Amino acid sequence: MAKKSNSSKDATSSKKDMRLELLKELAFAIAGKNTVPIIELLYGKNNVNEFIIAKKLDLTINQVRNVLYKLSDEGLVSFARKKDKKKGWYTYFWTFNEERGLVILRNFILKDIENLEHQLHSRTTKQFYYCTICTSEITEENALLHNFTCPECGEIYELNDNTKSIKEINSAIDKNKNKLSYIEGELSSIDDKKVKAVIRKKKKVEKEKTEKRKEAAKKRAETRKKSAETKKKVVKKSKKEL
Repeated sequence: MAKKSNSSKDATSSKKDMRLELLKELAFAIAGKNTVPIIELLYGKNNVNEFIIAKKLDLTINQVRNVLYKLSDEGLVSFARKKDKKKGWYTYFWTFNEERGLVILRNFILKDIENLEHQLHSRTTKQFYYCTICTSEITEENALLHNFTCPECGEIYELNDNTKSIKEINSAIDKNKNKLSYIEGELSSIDDKKVKAVIRKKKKVEKEKTEKRKEAAKKRAETRKKSAETKKKVVKKSKKEL
């Protein structure tokens, strides 16, 4: 049983690592230099002080803000700000939006797959030529325009074998599809968690309502009992007076 539990933990950890690596790739593509270490600091945390980020990474506050503002424009991070009453300036507290990051990443990958499939179609339906001296490649149409002679060095163009390019493109498509499958699973998991959270909250509210109804019914019963007892005492007293 322990081995099974450890295996499950390792799988969960591996999935988290993969998610982080993909999100770091995305963040770097958006904001460039200094992005990856900032994402590593923000990942899994909420409302991180920007001055702490700058201090830990030995960056200026402007370098940190430059990255975070770019990520914020894409919705990859969000912030809350607080004014220092003594100094009068604002400090920003940043949170990395994993779910939004996965959605953006999914769109990036879908676009990449579309471009790769367009390249694959070209490679499988067209012929390409290249210059062995300049190592440049052109389509058959352009080679024909130049009479199959390189305009730069005068070398005769040679027909390029598309086999290697087709293999590389297919490999890139497969890798992207694997990433896409993983991301879709992560987004589905997040949606499931949200649904379960809503259900738990609803059950909690219903439970609280039931307890309040029971408490109100109990109080009404106690009030009726006291009222009945008081009435009995009044009647008993009246009889004695008579």
